[in-house]
Amino acid sequence: MTTEKDERARQADVEAIRQVVARVQHAQRDELVDEFVGLFRSDAIWTTGHGKLLIGRDAIADFTRQVLPGGMAGTTVSFDVVHVLFIRPDVAAVKVRQRYERLDGQPAEDGGEGTPLFVMAKEDGRWWLTACQNTGVLGS
Repeated sequence: MTTEKDERARQADVEAIRQVVARVQHAQRDELVDEFVGLFRSDAIWTTGHGKLLIGRDAIADFTRQVLPGGMAGTTVSFDVVHVLFIRPDVAAVKVRQRYERLDGQPAEDGGEGTPLFVMAKEDGRWWLTACQNTGVLGS
């Protein structure tokens, strides 16, 4: 039986997860490598939109330092949480809609949409990116 207190706690977790996704958006838009990398657990795994597997925060940092600075030139990105599935109270699968646009608001020319999956874990009251897969949407 779910109590009102349980529901408030769940909604607080959903909001905290949305805030992490908003920080991903902010870090990517503003090309803030350290802020982006700081959202991951130290042992996180990340698969890029082109299928490159990165294991651990150090590998994620090395890759991000190569691609993020200058990567947003002439574009912006938005991340919207589409669905949150709690696997356990401290583990959530988060489906995200990712849209790249030119600064004039039109879709980016090199594929404007992605559909990342972020598996997040809550530790010591904080939600961390733990296992993530970034996937482009064909024909977007």
